[in-house]
Amino acid sequence: MAKLQNTASGNPIADNQNSVTAGVRGPVLLQDYQLLEKLAFQNRERIPERTVHANGSGAYGELEITEDISKYTKASLFQKGEKTKLFLRFSTVAGEAGAADAERDVRGFAIKFYTKEGNWDLVGNNTPTFFIRDGIKFPDFIHTQKRDPRTHLRCNNAAWDFWTLNPETLHQVTILMSDRGIPASYRHMHGFGSHTYSLINANGERFWVKFHFKTKQGIKNLTNEEAAKVIAKDRESNQRDLYNSIDKGDFPKWDFKIQIMTEEQANNCKFNPFDLTKTWPHADYPLIPVGVMTLNKNPENYFNEVEQAAFSPSNIVPGISWSPDRMLQARIFSYPDAQRYRIGVHYQQLKVNQPIVEVNNYYVGGFMNNGSYKQEPKAYYEPNSNGGPVGDSKYLEPDLAIGDVAARWDHRVDEDYYSNPRALYVILPEDEKKRMYKNIAESMEGVCEKIIERALGHFEKIDPSYAAGVKAAIAECKAKCSCGC
Repeated sequence: MAKLQNTASGNPIADNQNSVTAGVRGPVLLQDYQLLEKLAFQNRERIPERTVHANGSGAYGELEITEDISKYTKASLFQKGEKTKLFLRFSTVAGEAGAADAERDVRGFAIKFYTKEGNWDLVGNNTPTFFIRDGIKFPDFIHTQKRDPRTHLRCNNAAWDFWTLNPETLHQVTILMSDRGIPASYRHMHGFGSHTYSLINANGERFWVKFHFKTKQGIKNLTNEEAAKVIAKDRESNQRDLYNSIDKGDFPKWDFKIQIMTEEQANNCKFNPFDLTKTWPHADYPLIPVGVMTLNKNPENYFNEVEQAAFSPSNIVPGISWSPDRMLQARIFSYPDAQRYRIGVHYQQLKVNQPIVEVNNYYVGGFMNNGSYKQEPKAYYEPNSNGGPVGDSKYLEPDLAIGDVAARWDHRVDEDYYSNPRALYVILPEDEKKRMYKNIAESMEGVCEKIIERALGHFEKIDPSYAAGVKAAIAECKAKCSCGC
């Protein structure tokens, strides 16, 4: 027997097929509260989409720690044998909600760990680096990836203008234009915390850390031509692949590994270890196995669990902390601020965002406060004499030495823009290099000659063959073009 249908307030519904009208042909009456409620809810079915990472997919899983790394961290979820439930959201960076999955773009790799000490969010990508190293440039960068406000079209000229005027982007651009720029599926790509974070052990010692998730399914990518065929048939190819694989019990897995750098090593490091545009050489800072991450459960309601999932690097737990990474510092503010605007001030009370621990605080009122926070009636301020929650100094982090002169320090004081992309370029197979030249040439359609020449100048400094290959591919594209450009 079917369940009784109700209004949002629980009132039984007698007829959900017909409005209340004054006779068979008469007008609708304002008293039809079921009609009004139904239309009002439809008007509010959407929330503002994410400014970036709008198009995404998600799944639940767990992280199992198989190795002992307690000498680096006291975090409960990182102790050997520990299993922690998690929610992972994959996404594309530039595309709007509804954009095709198989587009050339960086993929988001955001994980919410429901630990015994509160939620820890690791907000990363499928690349170990990013385009910029200072958060003050993030809005400018994203504007180049979105639509021209005049034409409302994506603009290759803006993207390449920004990239060539900000050469710290070259490492990420090279990754994006390589085969890994279009993963065949979310299951067949690596994930990275990307930023430098810190681990703190039981002795109060701090270690700088990079987080890596290496796919156990193997790397698979698409060429531009293969991606075009996929998009023509299925714009939700990655979403479908992820959902179907989990649904049939083929649970995707990633090996979880870390790189460690001591504070002394960081002080003597030849490059800035907190620069998001650079990687740490594995020869100097080898990957350390930690555990395995598995995705094993699909969401039951996409809107509730994927669209309303809210991640922020501001969510940390004892034993894990941040670093002086400028981009990370900016995201600590911008991410929770975006969620408060997009979903509401109490977005943490939504089920997908709720921690598994009891929450006690003094946050009162506001939209969406469902009362899941524990508050004593006589202790709604602090300090108080009524037994309200208090802080505990045992959770203080060890001191962090910082610079003593506050200024707008030039983040381009390190002008080594070319060694990292060069190190990547030289290990690419020759056939992948040829595809990368072609990808770059195709992405430069509509880009003015001045910007193309600027780009070639940068490629020349990475490696002369890089510039020569792109230049030849551009000439070939122009020869085939029928538009007369």
